[in-house]
Amino acid sequence: MSEPHAAPDPRPDLGTAPGTAAGLPVVIVDDHSIFRSGLRAELDADVRVLGEAATVDEAIELVVALQPRVVLLDVHLPGGRGGGGSEVIHDAAHRAPHTLFLALSVSDAADDVVRVIRAGARGYITKSSSGAEVSEAARRVAGGDAVFSPRLAGFVLDAFGAVAGETAETTEELDRLSAREQEVMRLIARGYTYKEVAGSLFISPKTVETHVSAVLRKLQLSSRYELTAWALERKLL
Repeated sequence: MSEPHAAPDPRPDLGTAPGTAAGLPVVIVDDHSIFRSGLRAELDADVRVLGEAATVDEAIELVVALQPRVVLLDVHLPGGRGGGGSEVIHDAAHRAPHTLFLALSVSDAADDVVRVIRAGARGYITKSSSGAEVSEAARRVAGGDAVFSPRLAGFVLDAFGAVAGETAETTEELDRLSAREQEVMRLIARGYTYKEVAGSLFISPKTVETHVSAVLRKLQLSSRYELTAWALERKLL
């Protein structure tokens, strides 16, 4: 087993808020060194990488030793008892009580999403996310939010035990949106691109952009992530 890679002075300042000079302390766990290097290079300057691990065993050892605020955790990892990222959470979380886990995987399979969320992950985003998106997701998880890639919304409902047949809530907020805005909102919250929404509704991408701006303004939201969370809470997807 190779040794986990730790950066100099690996003691995280858990009392420091994200975005300050000290930055947000994270650990990257992935069995592909090229991906780890690329992600590390693309993360925002206020995200401070304490170290890296490539296997279940390395990850548990590193998380317990460094106590990062957030672990960027691949779902499929070699080693351990074969449980991958879920095993890391099970075995490390109680020994690193201030650490939160953000799953970062190429997989968007329902089983993977449900398993790692039930293990205790605070979010799940795919590896198609940009460095800026991963950084923002890590900051939000550190701040107490649950963060998921929009296309995974339905799986998140399953993971939290939504009962089949539950109906969407009718809210005053939803009534602020026109019928077309509601259509656009649901598709965007599910993870469709502007181009895909435009093709589905037979409108131009520019019109979709206009509708999305109106939806976010009316609902007082700032991003697609927040829109997905808003729609999930109201069982609108």
